[in-house]
Amino acid sequence: MKKVFWIFLFVLISCKAVAQKFTTHAVKRGETLEGIAKEYKVSTDDILTYNKEVKKNMSLKASTILVIPLDAKQASANVKSTVDKKVERDDVPVQEKPTGFTSYKVKKRETLYSIAKRFRITEEDIKKYNPELYASTLRKKMVLRIPKYKRVKPEEIQVISEEYDNYTVTAKETRWSIAHRYGITIDHLLELNPELSKDANNLSEGSVLKLPKLAGSSVSQQEVQLYKSYTVPAGQTFYSLKKKFGYTAEELIDLNPEIKERGGLKEGMILRIPEKKAAIGAVNTENYIFYEVKPKQTEYSLTRKLGLSYRELVQLNPKMKDGLKAGMILKLPKAQTGDFEVRNSLVLDKINLLDSISIGSKSKILFLLPFRLDRLNLSNSEEVAKKINSRKDLKYSLGLYSGALIALDSVKKLGISVDVRTLDNQLDLQKTKEILVGENLASYNAIIGPLDGASLKEVAKQASRNNIPVIAPVPVKNKIAESNVFYSYPSESVLRERMLTYIEGKITDQNIIIIADEKNKKVEEEIQKKFPKAKVMKVTEEKKNVSVNLDRLTALFSDEVENWVFLETGNFKIISSVCSILNSSNTEDRVVKMFTTNRNNAFDNDVISSSHLSKLKFTYPSAYREVSKNSFVRRYEKRFGDAPDRYAVRGFDVTYDLLLKLAYKNNLIEASSSIGLTEYNGNRFNYVKEQTSGYQNNATYIMSLDEMRIKQIE
Repeated sequence: MKKVFWIFLFVLISCKAVAQKFTTHAVKRGETLEGIAKEYKVSTDDILTYNKEVKKNMSLKASTILVIPLDAKQASANVKSTVDKKVERDDVPVQEKPTGFTSYKVKKRETLYSIAKRFRITEEDIKKYNPELYASTLRKKMVLRIPKYKRVKPEEIQVISEEYDNYTVTAKETRWSIAHRYGITIDHLLELNPELSKDANNLSEGSVLKLPKLAGSSVSQQEVQLYKSYTVPAGQTFYSLKKKFGYTAEELIDLNPEIKERGGLKEGMILRIPEKKAAIGAVNTENYIFYEVKPKQTEYSLTRKLGLSYRELVQLNPKMKDGLKAGMILKLPKAQTGDFEVRNSLVLDKINLLDSISIGSKSKILFLLPFRLDRLNLSNSEEVAKKINSRKDLKYSLGLYSGALIALDSVKKLGISVDVRTLDNQLDLQKTKEILVGENLASYNAIIGPLDGASLKEVAKQASRNNIPVIAPVPVKNKIAESNVFYSYPSESVLRERMLTYIEGKITDQNIIIIADEKNKKVEEEIQKKFPKAKVMKVTEEKKNVSVNLDRLTALFSDEVENWVFLETGNFKIISSVCSILNSSNTEDRVVKMFTTNRNNAFDNDVISSSHLSKLKFTYPSAYREVSKNSFVRRYEKRFGDAPDRYAVRGFDVTYDLLLKLAYKNNLIEASSSIGLTEYNGNRFNYVKEQTSGYQNNATYIMSLDEMRIKQIE
């Protein structure tokens, strides 16, 4: 941001002070800024304006080359009002009381930063006169009161194309690494590149971004450490200077205005030449993680949060010497840990949603679930009970909605107001379309459901026109291309990766064996890729016989180290057979444990011995954990007269998480980009934007069956 300010200031000065002349001064030992200012009959602020590497009250180093404005009176008149005033944001001076107000309707993709810059006011000014922005986010078509000041003339603000460079994104670069490199905020990056999505944070390798030129030339100030003096010898040319120092004639003239004033290079002329820092490696996700400075953050709170000393932070981020600014992007060591979590190389603050919600916030939610009321005879309770037990979709819907009702009661007690509409889509696409015709989806903050893939796709497609989030509360087999879908249930690939990562962190010298049927060959290959030394046991799959050879399997065991067996199948017969063999092989002299990356329904078959699984300490990834008797369970039992099942727990957790996030940001998409992991009764949520679809929940558990009890082990 500071660079942007100085570029803007330089353009302002060059436009107004056409007759300005300069000279240079080589600092002698013992000279002070005040003494030099007195010698040239200028103010110290005049000198500081044109020598940005020099700070007020700092000692001057001998041989430092200073640019001195000769016609200081005019220069001071043009820049004094900007330089002398306290600057709240780098390019916006603090304003006095407004002379009036104007109305402004927010356009698509606009941010507080872009609007503030458009009218040359601060973001805080906008919030001050539009107090609803303290509790909710900026929305398209919102009408704002914009304060007017005597000195502010928005029509004079122009984007000068010569001040920007085209930057090609390289591998492993992110928005944050590029923003850090150029010293700008993410909001500024989005303003310069409106084609970028506000919701997705990924950048494609090879894409071209518009970014501000650094310091009036192509010399990167990120690399500049200090200036050295160079005395021009006889016969010196710009060509030889470029060969010697690597800077073009234009760059050298920008840094040494005297060249232009004196009509070119002259023997004995003393030039300022930037010295470059030693290369410290590429700034990308392979080497660093990144943190965005929050408003009102202090150096003390920052060092405590990030686990680094102020000195260490400044060494990594020299711009911190000029003070912390909201939106500043800091880089941190890749392996750094602290009071935060890291998502896609971005450091996220751990937010306590209960402490962060806006009391009195309002939201509107649509539940679209298949209650199948068209097929239920509500006058016959026995028939209804049978239908509920026989139809999974009805059981899921009632469970989810009953848990959601407890969540709605809970947020009501917190002072959150929710307008709820519940509709039965009857598990039918045509019925779903009929419902959507009569609904104004733009009036909702979020939609929960439907359960069937076809209806979910149709709802997501129509809701995407207004970017309304659609939450899928149960597993979805085929992902939808729409970017507004939130898959609350972790996918099989997420669960598998979680399990393999867990094993990778625990393995030492164990003997790994993989048993996978034909349908899981790709899983077998994935495990082998992760653990190249793993042994593979072939499964016999015939029409009348599905089995594992006992002798061949036992031959793969080791008596020296633990045997960790991955079983990847959806066939309960194979599971039963393998469990029996492994259990009999698990003795005092030989330790055998069983794992899977996909605990599907086959593992729940009655022929599978729970005792065998327990003795093998069967371990697997899971989207949920067992719920103890807590306040939610007690409230549920009091209201419905029975303990909540897995779907009721999920209905509460999904709904409660959604409503708290809406009370925090009033926009689930924005909240998901700034809030990391959340956890409630039996479910965790950590929504991450995917490139080809919506937001995937990648928060899972590692569970183990031990001593006939299911335990969460990570």
